[in-house]
Amino acid sequence: MIKLIVLDVDGCLTDGKIIYSSDGVESKNFNVKDGLAIATWIRMGNQVAIITGRQSNIVKKRAEELGIQHLFQGVKDKDRVLKELVEALGLKFYEVGAIGDDLNDYNMLKMVGRSFTPQDGVKEIQSIVKTVLSYSGGDGAVREMIDIIVDDNDQRDEFLSFWI
Repeated sequence: MIKLIVLDVDGCLTDGKIIYSSDGVESKNFNVKDGLAIATWIRMGNQVAIITGRQSNIVKKRAEELGIQHLFQGVKDKDRVLKELVEALGLKFYEVGAIGDDLNDYNMLKMVGRSFTPQDGVKEIQSIVKTVLSYSGGDGAVREMIDIIVDDNDQRDEFLSFWI
């Protein structure tokens, strides 16, 4: 049973585009369906972590908004951070699901029990994950991942009970 989901940001929670205004202000687009699924997953008593290579106040704000408990930004060695987190939470790697889309996610995705990439993840990542999703990053891929995990965990009724 998956108890922790680990999310990459650019290319998974977003479409991977980084937009700067003329004042140098960064913006990102997040999918509200991803957000509802993440918040519901947390309400069910599960854990969520973001492990991302970039540093962004926007990501911090989105994590706070959704109640994401574990936020690691500016990470160059994602598998090391994941090992430390799994140990700190007293979990086993088979209890972890993760989504990533590019080469810096490769080692992390090889470690977890259930690995995913968006439909537009790079071919090297698509070749190693258990599931290539039908949605692209920023377009509901994280929602699709959570739906799959909820079904695999036999938690669909619990997930729906928060809304229906």
